[in-house]
Amino acid sequence: MKSLRLARPHAIMMVGIPGSGKTFFAEKFAATFGAPFIDSLAIEALAKDEQSAGALIALTVGEVAKTKQTFVFEGNADSRVRRSEFARWASSRGYRPLFVWVQTDEATSRARTLKSKSLSREEFDTAIARFSPPHPDEKPIVISGKHTYASQAKVVLGHLSAEARPAAETKSSPIATPRPAARSITVR
Repeated sequence: MKSLRLARPHAIMMVGIPGSGKTFFAEKFAATFGAPFIDSLAIEALAKDEQSAGALIALTVGEVAKTKQTFVFEGNADSRVRRSEFARWASSRGYRPLFVWVQTDEATSRARTLKSKSLSREEFDTAIARFSPPHPDEKPIVISGKHTYASQAKVVLGHLSAEARPAAETKSSPIATPRPAARSITVR
């Protein structure tokens, strides 16, 4: 698939509980948009401690932001406060923040997480308790973590294409567009 370029750079933050499919969709969106994917969990795994991880994530995101290129970020999205900070930071650098909320039921997410051994039961339960779903004011794009990428990408691409259209095209006109007159056809 040929990668797509967005007219205005977006800072796409993946949101969801552990095991929802955030990483899977983040990798796919990054490939679709030819964009960097910044996986904070991968950076944290390589860092010597939490403070170093935070510094490395900030450095990486800051350097990517200098490119003014769309990027996909996964991490630190479990609370509205953190998402608001990300949105303010992205906006201050000329990015349009976009939250993609990958929804999956807790039982499926738990099974995926425990199967991958990425978290223990206790860590998963803590993450669930800490997670704050996006508020409607955050205008998240909601996708299903249980459906194919192709079907869920249509939701995101539909949102982005509607966002890119001029306001006059997206507002419905009070005047109906005339249809061509129907012609009757007589068969002899």
